[in-house]
Amino acid sequence: MPGSIQKSLSMEYDKGMAAKLSKELASALHAAGNDGLEVIDPDTNRVYHIVDEETHRRAMNALRAEQDREAIAEGIAQMEAGEGKPAEQVFEGIRSRLNLPQET
Repeated sequence: MPGSIQKSLSMEYDKGMAAKLSKELASALHAAGNDGLEVIDPDTNRVYHIVDEETHRRAMNALRAEQDREAIAEGIAQMEAGEGKPAEQVFEGIRSRLNLPQET
């Protein structure tokens, strides 16, 4: 990647703001099409991929869904191994902590 593209991302950055692409970097991103653009941080050699917002949103949703599936599978495995507490015991604890009436 040409050094000028690497430099085009350097700027003062505040976490609450969106960094603006230089015209050169935007052109490289447009030329890359739907594949996004790979960029390298020259200080750390970390590789980043610039993608459009919709692609990022879909990827994050897929990641969350996978994490949910893994957590559910882990919970099922713990339940099958006899670990954990029965649901009613958990609900009683929640009602107690929230000062809700206990079911009879």
